[in-house]
Amino acid sequence: MSRNRRLWTATIFLTVAVAGAVIQARGAVLPTLEEFYGVPEWQLGLVAPAGTLGYLLVMLLVGSSAGRVDTRTVIVVGAFGTAGALLAMGLAPTFLVFLAAMLARGATIGLVRALDRPLLGHFYPEDRGRVYNLYDAVWAVGAALGPLAVVLALALGSWRFVYLGLAGAVLVLAVLFWHLDAPDVGGNEEPLTRARLAALVRRPEILGMLAALFFVIGVEGSLFTWLPYYASAELPDRWAELTLTLLLAAYVPGRLVCGALAERVGYLTLLTVILGLLLPAFAYTFVVADGLWVLAGVAAIGALVSGVFPTAVAYGTDAAPEYSGPVNGVASATGSVAFATVPAILGVVIGGSSARSALPLLLVPLAAAFCVVVLARIAEYRRDRRPTGDPAAGND
Repeated sequence: MSRNRRLWTATIFLTVAVAGAVIQARGAVLPTLEEFYGVPEWQLGLVAPAGTLGYLLVMLLVGSSAGRVDTRTVIVVGAFGTAGALLAMGLAPTFLVFLAAMLARGATIGLVRALDRPLLGHFYPEDRGRVYNLYDAVWAVGAALGPLAVVLALALGSWRFVYLGLAGAVLVLAVLFWHLDAPDVGGNEEPLTRARLAALVRRPEILGMLAALFFVIGVEGSLFTWLPYYASAELPDRWAELTLTLLLAAYVPGRLVCGALAERVGYLTLLTVILGLLLPAFAYTFVVADGLWVLAGVAAIGALVSGVFPTAVAYGTDAAPEYSGPVNGVASATGSVAFATVPAILGVVIGGSSARSALPLLLVPLAAAFCVVVLARIAEYRRDRRPTGDPAAGND
């Protein structure tokens, strides 16, 4: 069992690295797709929703059904489906076919990611914070390599090579999943009814997790979308192009450090410290700093914000370990909604002013997330201080 668990862990980590590369390659390849297919910019804007829609629906449906599905079968089907969808993207004769393949790719990778993080949580129940941060650090490595894969593909002669190469990598991983024995997690995942789902999302721990994630991931999505525009006005061209890569690269050490600290200091304590440091770092970067000091601020923001999602999900999962699939699903769905809506709202503000005046407004959702986490930490502290025999403790 121990060997099978290690093999599952290694294969999941490799898969999530490829998933990160796929996501970040998407943005890097857009200018080439515009020229290749001869489509207007508004049609290119359909790429992100196409990739997100299928992913979001599958994450919710499969995540809420985690106790009723065969984990190995669903992951194998998702991995083979993802390889096929990436192959179709690489061979797409028209932009419409490319969009349809991207929609399918979002759905199929959703089959894998709806279950892989909960599976790791069951494999390592005493180290969820460390493992979840490592999982997302591996994703960040792949994400940082995605744009480089596009550059290499273009150097070799065609953007298609990046998707064909990624399809081959996922196919190998799908075969590995197929040959693995079914994971043994001791039947820890409980089937989720509609009533249980409603009760789950009303738990204070889950509500707090979702609120904090919405605010912080909205900020992350805004940075991924608008940071290059901000940097192009504040930095020389050769440095402005590096800001997004620098932000993503900082995720790797940030998540490794958070993973090492999560179990030692506690999830809420760690989140309080992260957000408490993130506020002044963000204010310095987008209100005070100029020139190359902006790059230092971007690196600090990346290192800090990187630990919020995995640590918050570990906190939520610890509150309801029997529903780790649904917790992962609603967390990812909340993140997807925030990732899509907050940058769009900020875009409206930027359209009426500028990126320099709009980005400091992201301090508002960061402050809201900080308040949510502080309130949750105070509530946890009060619960921990209750005498064991306090009858109120049994009413929580």
